Amino acid sequence: MTSTGRNVGLLAACQAMLFTNNTTLVAINGLAGLALTPVKALATLPVTCWILGGAIATMPASLHMKRVGRQRGLTQGVYWGIAGALACGGAMWLQSFWTLIWGVFNAYGQYYRFAAADAASADFRPTAISLVLAGGLVGGILGPGVSRWTIDLFDVRFMGSYLSLTAFALATVALLRFIRIPPPAAGEQSSSGRPLLQIAVQPRFIVAVLCGATSYGVMNFLMTSTPIAMGVCGHPYADAAFVISAHVVGMFAPSFVTGSLIRRLGLAPVMLAGVLLNFASIGTALSGVSVAQFWWALVLLGIGWNFTYIGGTTLLTEAYRPEERAKAQGANEIAIFAVQAISAFSSGVLVNARGWDTLNYVALPLVVLAGAAIAWLAWRRASMMPA
Repeated sequence: MTSTGRNVGLLAACQAMLFTNNTTLVAINGLAGLALTPVKALATLPVTCWILGGAIATMPASLHMKRVGRQRGLTQGVYWGIAGALACGGAMWLQSFWTLIWGVFNAYGQYYRFAAADAASADFRPTAISLVLAGGLVGGILGPGVSRWTIDLFDVRFMGSYLSLTAFALATVALLRFIRIPPPAAGEQSSSGRPLLQIAVQPRFIVAVLCGATSYGVMNFLMTSTPIAMGVCGHPYADAAFVISAHVVGMFAPSFVTGSLIRRLGLAPVMLAGVLLNFASIGTALSGVSVAQFWWALVLLGIGWNFTYIGGTTLLTEAYRPEERAKAQGANEIAIFAVQAISAFSSGVLVNARGWDTLNYVALPLVVLAGAAIAWLAWRRASMMPA
């Protein structure tokens, strides 16, 4: 096995551990918030704080890894996950909630895909990104199962689920010991390249960030509120966990072919297919509130996210030079986390105040915006204009 293939495999395994944590948090954070707060509209505040922690930490995390290297930086990021698991478990005992710390772990974990891209050739880059994200498929299966098995492990509900996630963080530390990514070159560490504003005004950077942020925002907006919406509709928690599990499988199972599709068809067609799948998801969600309709809506949402997000990540790697990757990647992640935080908090407010249908109508303009941006960039490239 080549060093690139080895790194991709290990980073995919790290992604699996990360998303076991994340899907468990998605499944229980909203419900834990609902149990703790007397104001139902604030039920998704724990999710919002978790994402906000990522938004605050993502640029420092990127610059930290530029200085110390991917392996050391990513490993130190996992320690924040262990601290977050212990803090949240203790917080449930104290009937309060702290998820900001856990967001730091999530911030570092989002760079697994970039670590694979940085070490891959330009031709293999879309496949490297998509295969690392495919590791999330394991998390989609394990995470909801972990939450079901451990939710009532202790007398304090949800405490066992949070504490159990330390095991997956420790497994990630062990996996990261075996990756072999070359440290940043001396020139890359000493040079900052172009100013961030000059990088950010490029059409390809604008579209990459916009698609990454809107795809994650729409997905998070609807996914975060799904367990709450299903509970309001009278569906038991086991059904909500089943739907979230299927959604995460939809997010990551296509990753085995998304990179190949991008190489064969091009970025724009694959990303536009993701936009169309998001429209189909919203249409399905608006058609009814049976478990099957929630299931199909969330699966289509996951596949749509996969195509748009991987396409956006691949497009972003075309917009910066090696010495600029830390700040360019950090700016991209800040935008994504910021939109996630807004969508997570507002989804809790809207689902309790206005219902599930309103959430889906609110998501529509973001999907339209992403589709228009992709079409605009494709037109510029077809017209041979600078991208």
